Amino acid sequence: MSNGPAGREARSTVRPNSETSRHTPIRTFLHTSDGIPIDSVYDPGTAVYESSPDTSRPAIHDLVFVVAHGFTGDVDRPHVRRVAGVLREYGAVVTFSFRGHGRSGGHSTVGDKEVLDLAAAVDRARALGHGRVVTVGFSMGGSVVLRHAALAPGAVDAVVSVSAPARWYYRGTAPMRRLHWLVTRPAGRLVGRYGLRTRIHSRDWNPVPLSPTEAASRIAPAPLLIVHGTHDGYFPLDHPRMLAEAAGDHAELWIEPGMGHAENAAPDALLARIGGWASEASAAAG
Repeated sequence: MSNGPAGREARSTVRPNSETSRHTPIRTFLHTSDGIPIDSVYDPGTAVYESSPDTSRPAIHDLVFVVAHGFTGDVDRPHVRRVAGVLREYGAVVTFSFRGHGRSGGHSTVGDKEVLDLAAAVDRARALGHGRVVTVGFSMGGSVVLRHAALAPGAVDAVVSVSAPARWYYRGTAPMRRLHWLVTRPAGRLVGRYGLRTRIHSRDWNPVPLSPTEAASRIAPAPLLIVHGTHDGYFPLDHPRMLAEAAGDHAELWIEPGMGHAENAAPDALLARIGGWASEASAAAG
């Protein structure tokens, strides 16, 4: 995983180029360090550039969001596009499909090797010239953004984890017991492939990846926002509280009354608040 171009001190404001100046989304395949093709969409956003044709002038801002979807999502799902649609009011947005999802290659490892997919998307954002990168992950993607930030210090400027688990192998709710059946049983993986457009790896984790809680403890000094709903049917409130406690003083915890799980449950107003927090937090950290 890359730490960005020569570290934080080398980052500068993004300037228009053949891709970022089009003002329309660009779809391309990325390639991970282990050779998996990852379907991605880059949206320059609504207010990234000044209207002047003088490309020597700096952008209004250089913030880009890299959105990590939940399990069984992909870049074309309406809830993923809705998230991108709100965040693009605050900066550019990179969305992508994790391995085994949508048109991406490979098989889902349900949060393990997916950290390489996110790293490829972050590298894409840096290659386009963006100086401030904020990762925003939901559910499985929420655990991935935590691990990525812990394993690649300095790679991102802020992290937002929404509806994420605090520990692996949790089976304390009915939805999580169904998910474990989907992942661990041959019949479940067939349902995943043909019913949910998600190809799931048949092998167990070896070794078991860094836990989300331990990852949260290693993210500082990058700002961290943990968001969780009171009506999350997958992970009860002890999960976000464990993450926040592990992260310490550099993290904020938002408990959202009435909110359910992940992207489908996150209202536009909450996504806008996340966009505003990310803009301020990443600027302060730079």
